Amino acid sequence: MTEADTQARSVYVWVAEGTWRATVDAALDLAPTGSVFTLLHVTPDEVPDAARGAYAGLFGRAGRDPAVRLEQMAAASAGELLAAAADRLGRPCERLEVQGRAERAVVAASAQADLLIVARDGDRSRLGPKSLGKTTRFVVDHAPCPVLLVWPESAPDVATIPPPPHHPSPPAR
Repeated sequence: MTEADTQARSVYVWVAEGTWRATVDAALDLAPTGSVFTLLHVTPDEVPDAARGAYAGLFGRAGRDPAVRLEQMAAASAGELLAAAADRLGRPCERLEVQGRAERAVVAASAQADLLIVARDGDRSRLGPKSLGKTTRFVVDHAPCPVLLVWPESAPDVATIPPPPHHPSPPAR
């Protein structure tokens, strides 16, 4: 057995609304024994930024910037989601909350990981490339570590694979 075999593996689990249970369950079922888990949640900054911009457009209006309240609500929601994921994981783990563009934040955080677990977030009614949303596709394509991609629920039947592209026959000579 090599030293690498005895070292704990750093497993990052991307915790996102709607798919977090599947990623946590995959971590429990499929991560190497002795793994050290980090639950990662990304809060997008687009909504508070939009609210801040709209508020700034109301020159001279009295009141408080609504973006502050949205940021507070997002932080509370992220904390609750990470707590629920940690409870489901049922073992010691680090909780990492970051804010920004999800695809870039997940890729940056996964630079510290030996394995990243993510869930499909697109069309989950059939197999194929559309089962990945743009954000997850970016993460799968750019993560600097191995990625375990899981279905949030049972995978669709193999019969749902899209047909091959139609290529016209070459002209007869």
